[in-house]
Amino acid sequence: MRIYDYGFRNRGCNPQSAIRNRMIELPITEPAEARRRKPEWLRVKLPIGEKYKHVRNLVDTYGLHTICQSGNCPNMGECWGEGTATFMILGNTCTRSCSFCAVKTGRPPEYDADEPRRVAEAIMLMQVKHAVITSVNRDELADRGAEIWYQTIRLTKEMSPSTTIETLIPDTKANWPALERMIEGGQEVVSHNMETVERLYRKVRPQAKYSRSLEQIKRTKEYGKRTKSGVMVGLGETRDEMLQIMDDLRAHGCDVLTIGQYLQPTKMHLEVAEFVHPDQFAEYKEEGLARGFAFVESGPLVRSSYHAERHL
Repeated sequence: MRIYDYGFRNRGCNPQSAIRNRMIELPITEPAEARRRKPEWLRVKLPIGEKYKHVRNLVDTYGLHTICQSGNCPNMGECWGEGTATFMILGNTCTRSCSFCAVKTGRPPEYDADEPRRVAEAIMLMQVKHAVITSVNRDELADRGAEIWYQTIRLTKEMSPSTTIETLIPDTKANWPALERMIEGGQEVVSHNMETVERLYRKVRPQAKYSRSLEQIKRTKEYGKRTKSGVMVGLGETRDEMLQIMDDLRAHGCDVLTIGQYLQPTKMHLEVAEFVHPDQFAEYKEEGLARGFAFVESGPLVRSSYHAERHL
């Protein structure tokens, strides 16, 4: 018989003696650790190759941050091996404390005014066709970091005029002038991740609001941008809730959707509720396309910027 230890030891009770004395009855099932063990389809490639080394050298030389590193992205080996990376501006300390994210949280230091130039130069040296840029939340700044966003996009366009740009921007807390400044630099795609279904927002994104993020996507679309959002699964959401968030995104003008498996970055973060099977991801893709999304990237290892150039 296999048993769970439901914390009996913490309460001074030996689970084996409890079973012998018929104090409890436990199901014959796999331990929780076995159920949460990563399945075969979540195995990733190790980071190797000359392009990987080249990208790493550029990141280190220019003192840049990437969400690939700060967010413990499982695709870093593949993406850097192909010569691409998602740059993270405004430092690497976030003012939010989302329970799914590996990025460091706290009070950030003063932002680096020279960062836009260094990011633009790195993108130019990498000679990428499609650049992806994101940032931490900077809620303590009056403009939410919008001017750094604008300068980064503008300089990148000046140095690499043929490079298309996708920006994954944070929640501006309804600071709509800041949002407009963030997205008027000339980027082709503006992404803002919903992350999860409405019911789980307080647990997953305690400092965000479901309706506010939808409104941000709606306003971005009204500014004339191609819009994009990402959702994680495996946090305890239901299929019906996933279909509802697709409907909500389409109603607010979202063009592109990414769906990926949540992976617990540390023991301090939310546990994985379920490892969703690839067949379910395939169904979600079909449902998204049927609802009118121009492009849906759906799979266990999909992240916001994964193969981002495909939907252009």
